[in-house]
Amino acid sequence: MVRVIRKNEKRELGQALVEFALIIPLFLLLVFAIVDFGMGFYSWITVTNAAREGARVGAVGADSATIQQRVRDTAGSLNNSNLTITVTNAQGNSGEEVSVGVVYKYTMITPLSTVIKLFAGGNVGPQINFSATSKMRLE
Repeated sequence: MVRVIRKNEKRELGQALVEFALIIPLFLLLVFAIVDFGMGFYSWITVTNAAREGARVGAVGADSATIQQRVRDTAGSLNNSNLTITVTNAQGNSGEEVSVGVVYKYTMITPLSTVIKLFAGGNVGPQINFSATSKMRLE
């Protein structure tokens, strides 16, 4: 079986490769941005839950070190070196509020900050701070 190549078909042989080369960077950026968003959302939920757990331990009369350890245990999947915990009014009087604040510096894995700055002029850094504060009354 002999295939006959017409004159117009010769010019279109590399067209698919060129289209693929133009689209693949955008496709990969989109896929990694979706993964990055999911990981960031998970980190935000974990920070919120860790602050709530710390406030609950503080509400039953725990000291500041115990509260901070509970927050670190709850946020165990996050990088502890990027975690900042503030505790106010630990072991106060009954009826007062104990407040636990948690800040986590999330580092993005995709270069979205440069893409956003390039196209939109916005400023989203390679690190995003997720913060949560939880208050509960002392028992």
